[in-house]
Amino acid sequence: MGKKYGLPTAICMVVGIVIGSGVFFKAEKVLQATGGNMPLGILAWLIVGAIMIICSYVFATLATRYEKVSGLVDYAEATMGRGYAYYMGWFMAVIYTPCLVSALAWISARYFCVLLGWDITGGACMTIAGVMLCLDHVLNALAPRLAGKLQVSATVIKMIPLALMAVFGAASGLMNGRLLENFATGAITSGTAGGSGLMASTVAVAFAYEGWILATSINAELKDAKRTLPKALVVGALIVVATYILYYIGLNGAVTTEELMASGEAAAKMAFQRVFGTAAGTAVFVLIVISCLGTLNGLTLSCCRGLYALAVRGEGPAPALFRQVDPVTDMSANSSMASLGICALWLVYFYGANVGGPWFGPFSFDSSELPIITLYGMYVPLFIQLMRKSADLSPFRRYVMPALALCGCGFMIYAAFAAYGVTVFCYLAVFAVIMGIGYLFRRRG
Repeated sequence: MGKKYGLPTAICMVVGIVIGSGVFFKAEKVLQATGGNMPLGILAWLIVGAIMIICSYVFATLATRYEKVSGLVDYAEATMGRGYAYYMGWFMAVIYTPCLVSALAWISARYFCVLLGWDITGGACMTIAGVMLCLDHVLNALAPRLAGKLQVSATVIKMIPLALMAVFGAASGLMNGRLLENFATGAITSGTAGGSGLMASTVAVAFAYEGWILATSINAELKDAKRTLPKALVVGALIVVATYILYYIGLNGAVTTEELMASGEAAAKMAFQRVFGTAAGTAVFVLIVISCLGTLNGLTLSCCRGLYALAVRGEGPAPALFRQVDPVTDMSANSSMASLGICALWLVYFYGANVGGPWFGPFSFDSSELPIITLYGMYVPLFIQLMRKSADLSPFRRYVMPALALCGCGFMIYAAFAAYGVTVFCYLAVFAVIMGIGYLFRRRG
């Protein structure tokens, strides 16, 4: 594929993939997990934000050294070898990215239904989610340059409601005393504001921060990638963390913690209408829907390249088929269509496990959150090898930041176990089966 993206697209990939749904979708879940303790909720946003910034910095270091086809897979190959890179690529193509894409399709449809006052658990919402999933894959397969421009536009648009709530929500809360009251109240419900509440809220927040690593999937399509991608990772991470915390504070200034905990999917709409009035609040909520669609587009942009990243290495199922690049669109249409099929399967699973079910008994888990435990686990060898092999780096970049990143990975793995308990093992069983299928497609020699 040709080099068709610049720094603005790369930064918007980081910001646009991360910001878009989780900050709206998980705000009330964080408060529920902490029992309404706003300072503890802010701590969860800070902890995961710090981990994101640290890991982004380490991957930025890797990005200055290695450039091939698909960032994370390239880094895995350079540090751990071809075999580990294959399993990393298989995990990203079949589990991690499709899980995020399917969840975002449903969340986008959900907020669209909230806007129209429709039921968010019925067939209409799922049908809309399926249509959004198909349309975004078609866009990325047939018009990748347009998809890149859409990513930039959607990122700019999605910052509008976040900035408005951060400024006016906080100002409103300070004037009427609600913000200080929410800070001072502490836990509203007992038994959830301690360590377990922090762990559960941390895992919830992790979904809101996830996806930034997928910006590395277009590194071979970036102009001057070794300079562009590191800047995008670090600058994008800082923008995301600042935006999330300011929005969360503004949201708590607009409505009480009790209202946020009770309102569920309508909490964001209620907050905007209270600050800006019914008509203006609804108009701003339209931007939230666009924000979710922008995130879906950024994730799909990466997901479409999943099997392609394996195929160009001669790995995975039918590599000759999936490494084909259309001379007109400069995109692998076969990889994109396979991505659509995989995402559709995970969308059905997400609905059955979390909305309409549980259909799958003990194997019903939140596929938008639990894959992070294996993602951060798979980061660990990369960071260790960076410390071992990079004798030319300064001590800060070779030891200090990778060591902090390792601590962050350990914390995220512990948080997932603390929040989900035995459900983690059910997810790991599914993970093992899918990785076993990947083993059957591994090319050796």
